[in-house]
Amino acid sequence: MPTPLSSPPRPKTDLRRVAILFSGGPAPAANAVIASAASCFSKVGIEVLGIRNGYSQLMEYKPPSRLEEGVAYAILDHRDLEGARTSSGIMIGTARANPGKLCKEPKDLDDPKKTAPLQTTYDALRSLEVDALISIGGDDTLTTAAKFKLFQDRMPADKKRIRVVHLPKTIDNDYQGIDFTFGYFSAVEMLATQCRNLLADAVAARAYFIAQVMGRKAGWLAYGAAIAGEANLVIGLEDIPKEWWYQEITVSPKTGKQVIDEKTGKPQQRDVFKVDAVVSRIVDMMEVRHREGKPYGVIVMAEGLGEYLPLDVIHTCVSEEEYRSLEPDEFGHFPVSQLKFSSRFGRLASEEFQRRTGKKAKVNGVQFGYEVRCHRPTAFDVALGSQLGVGAYRALAEEGKNGVMVSVSGQLALLYAPFEKLINYDILRANDRPISPGEDFHLLARYLEPRVEEKG
Repeated sequence: MPTPLSSPPRPKTDLRRVAILFSGGPAPAANAVIASAASCFSKVGIEVLGIRNGYSQLMEYKPPSRLEEGVAYAILDHRDLEGARTSSGIMIGTARANPGKLCKEPKDLDDPKKTAPLQTTYDALRSLEVDALISIGGDDTLTTAAKFKLFQDRMPADKKRIRVVHLPKTIDNDYQGIDFTFGYFSAVEMLATQCRNLLADAVAARAYFIAQVMGRKAGWLAYGAAIAGEANLVIGLEDIPKEWWYQEITVSPKTGKQVIDEKTGKPQQRDVFKVDAVVSRIVDMMEVRHREGKPYGVIVMAEGLGEYLPLDVIHTCVSEEEYRSLEPDEFGHFPVSQLKFSSRFGRLASEEFQRRTGKKAKVNGVQFGYEVRCHRPTAFDVALGSQLGVGAYRALAEEGKNGVMVSVSGQLALLYAPFEKLINYDILRANDRPISPGEDFHLLARYLEPRVEEKG
């Protein structure tokens, strides 16, 4: 008779072999997810293939050859995974190869040329006799998983279907369908430590630091780091009010010429924000600190702000050689990882503070980035990652799910969100989840910061 100490019953499933792959940037607790999922399958006799380096090996497959064990994949056996869940890094590697990249709208899924990489991925997995695929990655990888399922839905009825389950990963935490992604709090812990170190330096030198941190589309990392690191102000893209936005014509730094929109034939317009308004808000905080007898502090800014800087400001953030190498994307945005804007904001804040007060203030700019992605995971992230990995096993082997993302709520209770609830199928993209100004997590930072009274 089963007791609370009994092992879970063996599942009744037709699964014989599953594949796990990790795509996109690293995140702390990646191995907790991979090892937990693999161990569960392996313990009940279902073979697990850890696909190396994301989709890259699968996309290079050329039939009738067979992918090579030890090169394209590794067999993950529970007997070899002890101690892996708390380790750093990604045991099966990662890459940004994306077989769904060419499919940007539903009709593309009926185009053999655009679905060719998805077909190759399918053929590669079937050559290994894989019954189910577990993808781990960010919103692009979620979208790819959904496209892979949609591609299979269009195949002839007699074709074998590979079931697909996705596990959400991003330290940016900008993911719809889950409250906090694994690795987020580990990354925040490291960034918060850096902020506290900067604050100690600031106190000693009576200076300010502006720390630029990761977070392209959402300010979750910046807010987490600022709250836990006792920063004095945090600014994310979500904090820019509509009256600070305007448009400018996109110019290519490489050619110096206007970029023409292919759809309209007119010069492309890009959204940018008023830098002086952001600088003014930073200086407002500095003035409050000085009146309190504390002429020092730390400001945290999300890197996503860099995409919307006016081009003349971008020019001052990089060397001339780097500036000439920048290329705008289809929306007129520039790669944020190449834009260290914190020093520029520091100089502007120092100048504005002196203009207002007649006093000098040293404002240094620093940038934190890749060093947080493989930080040793916190206990919470190991537990969260482990539950998501176990959730993949339970979704496939116990529940027979297909086309779902594993999520959790409350005390890590498992949820299975259908792709349809997470993807905008009109444009084949996952739904973003920025911080909502006014929600409690956002307001937490405002309550902890120096109080700046609105003027006028």
